Amino acid sequence: MIKRRKSKQLNIGNVKIGGDALISVQSMCNTDTRDVSATLYQINEMAERGCELVRLAVLNKDAAAAIKDIVKNSPLPLIADIHFDYRLAIECINNGIDALRLNPGNIGKRENVEKVVALAKQQNIPIRIGVNAGSLEKDLQDKDIPLSEKMVLSALGHIKILEDLDFDLIKVSLKSSDVLTTIEAYRSIADKIPYPLHLGVTEAGTMRGGLIKSSVGLGTLLAEGIGDTIRVSLTENPVEEVTAGFDILKSLNLREKGVNFVSCPTCGRTQIDLIKLAKQVEEKFKNLNKPITIATMGCAVNGPGEAKHADFGIAGGIGEGYVFKKGEIVARVPEDKLIEKLEEVILKSSV
Repeated sequence: MIKRRKSKQLNIGNVKIGGDALISVQSMCNTDTRDVSATLYQINEMAERGCELVRLAVLNKDAAAAIKDIVKNSPLPLIADIHFDYRLAIECINNGIDALRLNPGNIGKRENVEKVVALAKQQNIPIRIGVNAGSLEKDLQDKDIPLSEKMVLSALGHIKILEDLDFDLIKVSLKSSDVLTTIEAYRSIADKIPYPLHLGVTEAGTMRGGLIKSSVGLGTLLAEGIGDTIRVSLTENPVEEVTAGFDILKSLNLREKGVNFVSCPTCGRTQIDLIKLAKQVEEKFKNLNKPITIATMGCAVNGPGEAKHADFGIAGGIGEGYVFKKGEIVARVPEDKLIEKLEEVILKSSV
């Protein structure tokens, strides 16, 4: 069992972050925040996939104004992503936003920071200090130290600004597009601060590369007990980020939300189109919100036994296959009826 790093717990809307709370999965809309209907449509798509927090880019006054209607109709807590203009942060808080993502050091004069923090404190609005390796302060960029150390120093400097203002509803992220830099930065800061950590490998890439980088980076840290909320950054529909996030957590037994899919690799014993079948099974049951494991196996002889840890599964033969439950065969059907029969067995079961 993974021993989680202890951190201060805070609330973003109705979602608890840190402490003994489950590690939450979040994503970010790629819509124009000014387009309320398109943004809400995407938020609802992510909610259906299990997303628990959504971040919105707030680039200007019109986007900040749109936050009011989005918050009013959103099924999920929302985080405003703000850079440079403190007035946007204030308007978002006044319009009901649940949390902010910003860097106190890039929103101008001390008095501007104080205005944002005073209102956030009054409304119990958490602030995520989001440090990115590509946008560090000039004085840190010039230091002859590893990039991960520069990121930690940046985060600690921003944290001090908030702590000096007696504000501790803080969440921290230190993201790089380089996996090892990201891991080193989070490891370094984990025992230096009491605040919850938001994990992510930024600019990770498209589906294939992004999944690999995020799985290695986030998986390594999560296995060490580091991390309280995650985003898998992909150049893809944000809904896919949500699925990937839960898959990473499920692989480490940190969450049980939704189906855990397993399937064997193809080999010479396979007498069925296993690749196609496995993809069909994932597609069929991707929205099934049951904490179960479904296996797709290519060999009718060894399949049920090798996947006896699975709650349900199918194993192929020559033009037919078997449906099994907890390693025991419960039906033998033609190949084109396998998924239909599997669904029938799952829906009838109390598992």
